[in-house]
Parts: sequence; structure tokens; C-alpha cells
Amino acid sequence: MSLMDRPRTNAPFGGEVIDGLQDWLATDGALWLHLSKTLIAAFLAMGLAMRLELPQPRIAMTTTFVLMQPFSGMVLAKGVYRFAGTMLGMVAAVVLGAVCVQQAELYAIGLTIWVATCTALAVRYRQYRWYGWVLAGYTAALIGVPLVAAPDQLLLAALTRGAEVMIGIVCSGVVSVLLLPRHASAKLTVTLAQREAAFKMLAAEIVCGGLDPHVRERRYTELVADIVGFESTRRLAAYENPALRAQRMLLSQLNNAFMSACSRLHALDQSIKRLRVHIACPALAAFLSEFSNVLHLTDCDRHALMNLKTSLSARLEDASQIDIVTCAELLDRLICDLDRIAQLRAALSAGHRDDMPTARYVAKTDGFVVATTFARTAMVIAAVAAFWVATAWPSGGLALIGATLTCGLSSASARPARFVAEMAAGTAGAVVIGYFFLCHVYPAIDGFPLLCAMLSPPLALGTFIAMRRPTAGYGVGFCVFFCLLAAPDNVIVYDPAMLLNNGIAILVSMLVTSMACAILIPPHTPWLVGKTLAALRAQAALACEAPLVRLSERFHSGTHDLMSQLLALSAPYSRGHRRALAWMLVTLEVGQAMIDLRALRATLDVDELPAPVRLSWASSLARMLRDVAMLFRMPSSASLRRAISSVVGSIFAAEALLESAKASSANRSERMRDLQRILACLHFIRSALIDTDAPFDASR
Repeated sequence: MSLMDRPRTNAPFGGEVIDGLQDWLATDGALWLHLSKTLIAAFLAMGLAMRLELPQPRIAMTTTFVLMQPFSGMVLAKGVYRFAGTMLGMVAAVVLGAVCVQQAELYAIGLTIWVATCTALAVRYRQYRWYGWVLAGYTAALIGVPLVAAPDQLLLAALTRGAEVMIGIVCSGVVSVLLLPRHASAKLTVTLAQREAAFKMLAAEIVCGGLDPHVRERRYTELVADIVGFESTRRLAAYENPALRAQRMLLSQLNNAFMSACSRLHALDQSIKRLRVHIACPALAAFLSEFSNVLHLTDCDRHALMNLKTSLSARLEDASQIDIVTCAELLDRLICDLDRIAQLRAALSAGHRDDMPTARYVAKTDGFVVATTFARTAMVIAAVAAFWVATAWPSGGLALIGATLTCGLSSASARPARFVAEMAAGTAGAVVIGYFFLCHVYPAIDGFPLLCAMLSPPLALGTFIAMRRPTAGYGVGFCVFFCLLAAPDNVIVYDPAMLLNNGIAILVSMLVTSMACAILIPPHTPWLVGKTLAALRAQAALACEAPLVRLSERFHSGTHDLMSQLLALSAPYSRGHRRALAWMLVTLEVGQAMIDLRALRATLDVDELPAPVRLSWASSLARMLRDVAMLFRMPSSASLRRAISSVVGSIFAAEALLESAKASSANRSERMRDLQRILACLHFIRSALIDTDAPFDASR
């Protein structure tokens, strides 16, 4: 809300001005602060590089535009990975130059393999590790391509490029940390509170049964984005806050607990939906209403939740229907997850350090996606390199460098062809404005302050465009390639023809890259999206077959990470979006139940029961795990029927085990409770498989 839109009150005029200023600082003010810091860092890096008489201050300047981010932790994280990627690229450039001495063809082959490998690894590891791998490939091309015929200068060039990049890294970090810093850790604290409040509100609406299906779909999509975004913010905040570094495992455990609670909530949602269709239970309805009221309270705490949990078994002790028992079990587990979240939040607020086992967020990328990225990048680099070698084009080396950088920067985009086209438009603008600066501005100015003043308007415009998500590609293309093509060096070469030739070379490389991304198995190809969807379904098979140690963490993080990729590849609320969301929810539903079932089985003591009953239970459970895993790997009508039959067989075996336990002389309440929970898990799995809304069989 702007100051003019604010309703009039009786508050003093000074108070209104302060409120308006605070609103501006929280919205547009943050954008202008980021823009100002970016320009300061760029000019500081350029000035230091000129003062140290490095040959290409433009490299230091370009580094700052690529590194600068709104939060200090983002800049520090990118700086660390940029340094690592630059060092690796320097080594690769020297090695390639030494192995392929004055052999342009062999050098082109080696560089193609190196850049394609780095780009594929960037897609595999993503987030800020993506940036390090992209820079490893780009730096090797930036250093080595201009000196293919002069390998004796390669080591000196590698050292100077490294020095220029380091100046950009240091300037970006210093400006971001010392000049009105914004901390991701503060955002993390706010995100935690908002996410917990939103989750409790969603849970309250679900147990009341008053949530529209489209609203439910949107809220679950937001939960996926929150989980993945929180993990990224957690990693960034660790760079700027020593206290958060000491609590990194607590934060990781908190995110894992939230993922588990989301899975429980969806399972409870499905159970309530099925229960309302078939069975009426006043006691359960009353409990759900009270649970919803507690969740709506702003001071909802652990004490109120645990009181509810304690009363749950007493209220539903007369329930005989397995659907009600299953719903009660899911309620119990959800309340336990909410209690765990509250415990971890309290530990964080109290400043406790890590005193629990490591919880890792496992990022998943399908191997086919990595392989197609490698192939597409290799084809682009090989085509541009072959044209350069065959024609001896003077600007062909810069075209190869541009193709390397474009392939790397577009590898993280779900629509790389469009992103590269936007970069090309920004680059075309950079060439035009760079030509004007080279011909009319640089010859007319004298001194560093005036140089900064003249460069500020175009660079500020490019930075502003890059900060807007819909126009980010245009801004990135303008800022990066204006610096590379037209930014001043210590000795400026006034050669407009060379500038135009180099600009055309960059645009040609972008055109080739954009065409390749649009034609050669683009990321949104149905076949490739299907491979990612198959990897998502395979998470349920992982829950059936993998060792139980840290299985819940690997299952939840992998499932949500893959789902975030699928959401990026599909238009919001499209058919593909809904199909991916349906598979994610049923994967979480069945996978979590399988993990719970296997954990209960691992602690269940049935040695005192008759051998035939135990053997029947073990064989039926093994068959069920195998058939359910096969269903998610290769869904079909036949595999669905086979999985349902196996689950029903396991239910009969578990019921026989329960009857034997009741007849046993050692009728222990703990074992009886575990067997009842096993039956509830099995019944829930069966209900999920026979649900007509489940996506297992497209024909039904």
C-alpha cells in the first residue's frame, strides 16, 4: 500500500510519513537499495582492477553483476562457488592448452566435452552448486579460446583472469555485507512463523471439510514451494549468521518434520474424505471439530495439542470400524508431528545448538535430464566450434565463449529457448548502447568519477530490468554482455567494427543455442517430463525397498524436490500440473504409510507366536512390498490389481497375527497396539490404491 492509498487517521502527520517510509523501504525501497549496491560494487571492482593495472577490468565488473543478490547470504554463497568454479576452470584451461598445443580441432573437442560435462553436473546438483559448475565450464573457455595459438601465454592469462574474478567476488561481498546489509536469516525467521501459521490454518480447514478442491490444489502447490524455498534459504543464511551455522541441523530437522507433517495431513485429508462417504461417527466428528478450533487459536501450543492427543484414544476406544481406527491413527501421528515442530521451534528460539543426528535434504535430478543436457550442450558447442575452426572467423572465438556462457546460464531454466531469446534481445540492446558509448561517450570524458556517472544510467536500467522476474532474461543479457563487449579497459581500443563483429558473434551463438534448446529435446518435452514423473513415482518404491536408516528424510526431500521440478515444467493448473500433483500426493500417501509399516514391523516381537502364522505374515508382507513397488514403477491395470490383492493378503495375515497374539499367554498391550497400528497402515494403503481419484490406471 502506498502512502497515498493509506486511509486517513487522526495520527500526527509525522507518524504517517514514518509509516509510509517504512512501507516504501519494505517494498520498492529494497529494490532501489539492491540496485544502488550493485552499481557501487561494479564501479568499485572496475576501479580496483584499473588501479592494479589488470588487463581486463571488465571481467571484474561482469563478476559483480552476476554475483549481486538482495541478501548477503546469497552473495557470499555465490562468491564461494564462483571462486571454486573459477579455480577449477583455470586448471581445466591450462590442462587443455597443454594437451592440445596449437591444435584447434583437438582443443575444440576437449573444450566441448569439458563444457558439456560441467553443464550436466550443474543440472545434476542445482542451486548454488549449479553456479560453480557453470563457471568451471565458462572460465575454461574464457581463458583458453583466445590463446589457442599462443599456449605460452596461457598460464599468465589464467592468473590474471583469476585475479580479476577475485576482485569482483571481494567487492561484491564487501558491499553486500557492510553497506546496509539485508540478511536471509531474518527472512528465514519470518518464513518459519508464516509457514507454520499457514499450515495450521490449512489443517483446520481440512479437518472441517470445507476446502474447495481447487483451493486445496493451490495450497498443496504452495507447500511444495515453501519446503524447497526454505531449504535454499537455510543454506544461504548459514553463510551470514554463525548462530544459524551452529543450528543448521536443527533447521534441517525442522524442515524434515514439516515435510512429514504435510504428508500426514494429506493422508488424514484422504481418510476423512473416504470416511464421510461411508461411515458416520459422532465421536470422531466432535474430536475433529475441537482439533480445528485448537488449530485456529493464535496461541495454539504443545500443551493443548498433547491434551487432545491424550484424549483421542479414550474418545474412540469403542470404535470398531477399521476406517475410524485408521483415521484416529493418522490424527495421532499428525499431532505428534506438530508437537515435534513445536519442540524444534522452541529449541531454535532458545538458541540451542545441534544435539541430534544429521538430517540431509536430498536433491534429486533424473539421469535422463542430465544426459539430455549433456548431449544438447555438446551439440551446440561442437557446432559453433566447428564453424569457427572451418571458417577462421576472427570473432568465432567470442561466439564460442558466448555459446558456453549461454548454455550454462540457461541450463537452470524450465524454458531455456525463451530465456536465451530474451538474453539475445538484451544483448542486442547492449551492442547498440555500447556502440554509442565507444564512439561518443568514452572519447568525451576524462577521469574515473565521470566514467562512473556516465555508465550509471544504462547499467542501472539493465539491473532494474534484471530484478523483475518476467524480464530477468533481458536484464541479464544486457548487463553481462554490455560489460563484456563495451565496458572500459585500462587501454580502451576505439574500434567500433570490432565491437559490432563481436556483438554479432554473441548474437549468432545465442541464436544457435536458442534453436537447439527449442528443437533438441527441450526440458518440457513430454517424454522428458515423463522421466521426471517416473523418478517421482520411484520414491514410493524407495519407501518399500530402501534401508530404514534416514529413509523418511530421503523419501520426503526427494519427492518434494522432484515435484518442484515438475511444477516448473508445467503451466499452473494445467492438465500436466494436476497429473503431477496427483502422483506426488499418492506417492506421499502410500510411501509414508509404507515407511510407518516397515518401522513397526522392525520393532514388532512375534517370536512367541506360532511359526505358520509368522511365516504367512512375513511372506505376504514381502510380496506386498514387491508388488506395490512394481505398481509405482510401472503403473497399469494389471499391476494395480496385483498390488491390491497383495495388500488384502497382508491384511488377512496381520489379522491372523493379531488373533494369535490375543490368544497368546503373553498378551502384551504394546504388541497389541503395534499390531493394530499395522492393520491401520495396511487398510490405509488399500484405501489409497482403490481410490477412484488415484492416477494409477488412466483407463478407469
